[in-house]
Amino acid sequence: MLCNDLAQLRLVVDLKLAPKMPYFANKPYPIGRCREIRDEMFVLLQAQLPHTDKLGLSLLKERIHQGTDLKKAWGSLRDEYFQNALILGPWYIDVANDTVNANKPRVEILPLATSKFTTIESFTQFIKIARPYWQVEIYKNNVCPALAPYMPLLCVGTNGTSWLAAANDDMLNVAINSNFEESKLILNALPNPPPSIVKRWKETLLQFTAEAYLTHEGNPIEYCRFYSHNTTRPNLTQRDAAVIAYSSLPKTV
Repeated sequence: MLCNDLAQLRLVVDLKLAPKMPYFANKPYPIGRCREIRDEMFVLLQAQLPHTDKLGLSLLKERIHQGTDLKKAWGSLRDEYFQNALILGPWYIDVANDTVNANKPRVEILPLATSKFTTIESFTQFIKIARPYWQVEIYKNNVCPALAPYMPLLCVGTNGTSWLAAANDDMLNVAINSNFEESKLILNALPNPPPSIVKRWKETLLQFTAEAYLTHEGNPIEYCRFYSHNTTRPNLTQRDAAVIAYSSLPKTV
């Protein structure tokens, strides 16, 4: 019942999103749009649940009224994909189940315990998924070393463009909650990016002379040590400043 009702809502979401984002990496909607679909479904549910007369959605509303939170979640699905889903107590609700394989049903609901959906606990796990899923090579971020404690990865796509990773709350927390030990581990393990990539970044960063997080030079591991010794608790002001600096960069370089 709930699965059918959610599938009906997905049709509403698809009619809204498909014209706005018809392609992702040259692949047609809904491929690659799991976050956008999940987020739009979450918003639509907030609007629909208070006055729904659909049986499945009514059951969902009742569970929420009984105190079970409906939460957005991001993580690993079988260590094969990055997945954006909804979690309702012990249930995993994938409202974008067709964003890797468009032939799959739009919605899937499974017990969380058997869904093989997990949080990502390390940059090593992140890389294990990202390399085949995004079809990228991954190097240490030595192009913006002051950002490296938060975003230690430099991803390079098959077309040669590159970007820093990963600037989402979950991966930022992997860095911060480990007091940047996870960042140091992966920076020590990864190779330097090719000189041609570094050269392109240096040219791009010339336009950001006023942004210290983007222009400060040095050893990224030393920045990890500095940030970890500089405070006894997570420095959210520093984190926010780093994210703002990152957000000013082009999407790819």
